[in-house]
Amino acid sequence: MSHRRVNKRTAVIAGAAAAALAGAAILLPHANASPDKSAEAKTFSSRSAVKLATALASDLGDNAAGWYYEGDTRRLVMNVLNEDAANDARAKGAVAKIVENSMAELKATTKTLSDTASIPGTAWSIDPKTNTVRVTADRTVTGTKWATLTKAVDGMAGKATVQRTNGEFRKFDGTDETRPGADGGAGQGGADDGAGQGAGQGGADEGAGQGAGDGQGAGDGQGAGDGQGAGDGQGAGDGQGAGGAGEQAGALDGGDAIFGGGARCSLGFNVTVDGAPAFLTAGHCGNIAETWATDQAGAQQVGTTAESRFPVSDFALVTYDDPNTQAPSTVDLQDGTTQEITRVAEASVGLAVQRSGSTTGVTDGTVTGLDATVNYGNGDIVNGLIQTDVCAEPGDSGGAMFAEDAAVGLTSGGSGDCTQGGETFFQPVSTALEATGAVIGASNP
Repeated sequence: MSHRRVNKRTAVIAGAAAAALAGAAILLPHANASPDKSAEAKTFSSRSAVKLATALASDLGDNAAGWYYEGDTRRLVMNVLNEDAANDARAKGAVAKIVENSMAELKATTKTLSDTASIPGTAWSIDPKTNTVRVTADRTVTGTKWATLTKAVDGMAGKATVQRTNGEFRKFDGTDETRPGADGGAGQGGADDGAGQGAGQGGADEGAGQGAGDGQGAGDGQGAGDGQGAGDGQGAGDGQGAGGAGEQAGALDGGDAIFGGGARCSLGFNVTVDGAPAFLTAGHCGNIAETWATDQAGAQQVGTTAESRFPVSDFALVTYDDPNTQAPSTVDLQDGTTQEITRVAEASVGLAVQRSGSTTGVTDGTVTGLDATVNYGNGDIVNGLIQTDVCAEPGDSGGAMFAEDAAVGLTSGGSGDCTQGGETFFQPVSTALEATGAVIGASNP
């Protein structure tokens, strides 16, 4: 927020100057006051910033009011409620920002919104940068719905703000027809006769192994020909886990396509449960299908849904049908390489993240809000999500959101697309792991 500049004329009397200074002082504790860029502030990696912020929040207790990471300056900004807490934060190398709204007040605001303004097509999350709850309404919220929402926000005494998004909130599961190039047109990186990403994955004649082919993007494009499974693409030929039609497919990477119940989703992260191989995906995907395959026809079955939670949460656990599957703790970077995943990280506002999905490949952005609620309509309301400015499209549901080697989230839904942009919500991976007893990384060969 820009500072108010006090103009003084040369003839201003001392009393007026003092009054002006007093008026300026009133602005200092405002919720949107600029961070204290003190010379003592240190720089941190995002990982070390999370560690310090967590410790500071614990030490400061109720006097801590959230925090965020400035990726450009590599500084940690701690929201605090008084000068004593600010001094404690500065002593640890953080930038201190004195704000008006406590975390308890902001969480109470989200509860009030749930009780009084739970309207399909709305979402809200805690935004520590503005020290408010940021409410977003999609294009379907009009007329009396919009009036109800704005009245609720107006009654929250500066603890909430409302904004519009041009898109429409929806879950990002899809059918094979939503995949680029599904009818034979060139998809992502179409060329001559190499292997298109997704083309040939789990092909009935060539086998379902992952990783074979002549490179990503060539050939008939993503999902070219007769849909996923055609040509010499990923998974064709002599790839990992190859086999004839009807045989079980080999393990997949995070972001790879999975098919079940007429829907196409994306794998999130490979995990182990009591030593057995499994993977995480979106709960609204798990609700759709009992079994999952690497091809639309279901010839290459790979796993069975063991647990699925949606709405309220949005995650599912799928166990590999072959208990001997070597499920790598990796995410497909859609360029012939993978990112190894060795740990789990909690999201923080300002964290730079990437997402891998079977429709749009790898996209990136930042975390913009925490503890988000999104109302997809028809009673499908999900809480505790991570809000981002990362784009996604139908078919990307369940796909991996990660920060370097850390698993962060599972794609749920959002608005917009990867042409015009939008926002996407993610289920925290940590919540899914805790609920299912799964472990990331333990299945590495």
